[in-house]
Amino acid sequence: MSTSRVEIVEQNLDLYLSGAARLPPRPPLPAGAPLTAGGVLPAGLAVQLFADQALSRALDVAARELKKTNRSYYTISSAGHENNVVLGELLRGSDPCFLHYRSGALMMARARKLPGEDPIMDTLLGVCASKDDPIAQGRHKVWGSRRLWVPPQTSTIASHLPKATGFAFALSRAKMLGIAGELPADAIVCCSFGDASTNHATALTGINAARYARRRGTAMPILFVCEDNDIGISVETPPRWIRDTYGEQKYLRYFEAEGELDQIYAIAHAAVDACRSSRGPVFLHLHCVRLWGHAGSDVETTYRTVQEIESIEARDPLLCNARRLVETGAATAAELAEIVATTRERVRAAAEQAARRPKLSTLAEIVAPLAPYDAERCRMVATAPADARLREALFFGQLPEHAKAPTKRTLAAQINAALADLMLQHKEIIVFGEDVGRKGGVYYVTAGLQAKFGLARVFDTLLDETSILGVAQGAAQAGLLPIPEIQYLAYIHNALDQVRGEACSLSFFSNGQFTNPMVIRVQGFAYQKGFGGHFHNDNSVGALRDIPGLVVAAPARGDDAARMLRGLLAMARENGRVCCFLEPIALYHEKDLYADGDNGWLFDYPPPGSGPAAAFLPGDVGLYGAQASDLLIVSYANGLRLSLRAARQLEQQYGLRARVLDLRWLNPLPFPQVELHARACGRVLVADECRATGGGVADALIARLAEGGFAGRLRSVRAADTYVPLGPAADVVLMSEEQIVAAARALCG
Repeated sequence: MSTSRVEIVEQNLDLYLSGAARLPPRPPLPAGAPLTAGGVLPAGLAVQLFADQALSRALDVAARELKKTNRSYYTISSAGHENNVVLGELLRGSDPCFLHYRSGALMMARARKLPGEDPIMDTLLGVCASKDDPIAQGRHKVWGSRRLWVPPQTSTIASHLPKATGFAFALSRAKMLGIAGELPADAIVCCSFGDASTNHATALTGINAARYARRRGTAMPILFVCEDNDIGISVETPPRWIRDTYGEQKYLRYFEAEGELDQIYAIAHAAVDACRSSRGPVFLHLHCVRLWGHAGSDVETTYRTVQEIESIEARDPLLCNARRLVETGAATAAELAEIVATTRERVRAAAEQAARRPKLSTLAEIVAPLAPYDAERCRMVATAPADARLREALFFGQLPEHAKAPTKRTLAAQINAALADLMLQHKEIIVFGEDVGRKGGVYYVTAGLQAKFGLARVFDTLLDETSILGVAQGAAQAGLLPIPEIQYLAYIHNALDQVRGEACSLSFFSNGQFTNPMVIRVQGFAYQKGFGGHFHNDNSVGALRDIPGLVVAAPARGDDAARMLRGLLAMARENGRVCCFLEPIALYHEKDLYADGDNGWLFDYPPPGSGPAAAFLPGDVGLYGAQASDLLIVSYANGLRLSLRAARQLEQQYGLRARVLDLRWLNPLPFPQVELHARACGRVLVADECRATGGGVADALIARLAEGGFAGRLRSVRAADTYVPLGPAADVVLMSEEQIVAAARALCG
């Protein structure tokens, strides 16, 4: 069905051009003259735009033809959306574009303006999943190009809107901070998407965040382009839905483009100019049609009649634009027919070549851009010395490493000091989130940072985790180094796809040509003495550990936290990594280890540049009781403190000496170090404070030891597989010191 409709649409254009060629020619229109009186689209440019559209269409046809012989793997086409070509012409090459998957004609026009680009072969290599594809190396078919400033998007549900908004925000912020970038001061961001996707939460978030920022006086030069084809797969968009929803929103200028090519060009021209001059968000509603269904596998006749399909095909933009060009005298039918025929032949020939190009075939080459890591370079950056004079001024002569007061040596205080040191060393760092500014965070971890570094570098956001992580991605691509804060671990689930589907996939799908380095600070875990419910006591990190390429770190004590934060920052800065720093809330202000008043959980701050021990990287684990060999207890975060208490009880009451290993790194897990100490002790107990079923790390550790041939005994203690309840009931479901002791005794017989 879809193939026959492809042929029919092509035949409709050919029949019109052959019939028009037999009619008396219209008076020729000079190339520099407007296509219509009073218009802004020159006739010669209109013909060129038609050629770009014909090229996009031919590529869509080739993808489906190759699919018939299983030589292509992507058949979502741009057919019917080709009038987005006007944006490819009007936007500058220095205007970053976050594009919808039906943006073929836009890409053809954009590539045409940059010498050396080969959009035909580049596109075909993508649909054939060839490793010679210059953007994704066959990992996915995406619109993307480093030279064209088009970061690849794989989204089908508008989840790229928040980071596009973030990029627009960061353009002015980077200039304000003196961060040199490759984009000019008047650059704007273009973000395109479909009409059905406007109903998705991420689309609403992105647009709302742009309006919110503009309302607060922030420059937000973003052009939202809704390519409205009236349907989402098989579900129709109600008439006037886009206009009624976005036509009269404050702090969002609205333009609607439909009709002839020159009319669409004029409206798009005005929208681009308005965005560039006002530095505010603009919504361009571009009417389109969708030809040939959602994709090659979509049988459109299951939800549309043949008459409806024929009516849509009559509005084919190539057919309508060809008629417009012939009737205005901008080109003859024969000239347009020659463009179409030549383009089809060029694409057919290139398709045969692209189908023969090599594919990714080894695991190493597939995952190469997923998690790049240069440990030596990262360690050098993480342990770099700081300017002593500037540090003295920053801390008003009271350096954190000299502090003796308990409140200055806690986990929260040392994270605060480490953030200050890092911001002093790296001017591109920005810290943001809910309440992090004037208040200094709910737990005062960011207290005083805004006073030290100003509103431009430490600022509050709207209450929306998706927007926070969207800003982080856009800011990172714009040259900043974001450290966003998510107030509680449970709330990152509201926006997890911004990490999984967007941030961590960028390097993978661009072969490392685009990165969005960041360190996401997440306040989490349980043991908050009955405070809050499950949203404030989330004891599951399984969803984070599931994300390919994400670095997940969990400190347990203040000095470790400072060192780990430096390591994460270096990985983000030097290798473009996305990192997550899970901070145990219950340990923020903890002072004691074994008994009230013993100050056993207070530690001296490690100053930057104090040798190799100034920073930790993945694999740098903590070890307690290194000579003990009765058993190995493996834990992290709150579990470390509980395990140390349990180890003391085991030795004092039962004569069992336990070696305790602090993982610190939950992804990647330090398997070699665990295996080394497991062999030395012969018995391993994993004390995992997270949920029993896949919520933590016990499954992975025990499986690795068992599969690796570990001959000793294995056991784990984990929290119950439930949400954390309010009040004292929380103690019933969480891992306890007593449970660790009992499990250790059972393990040792």
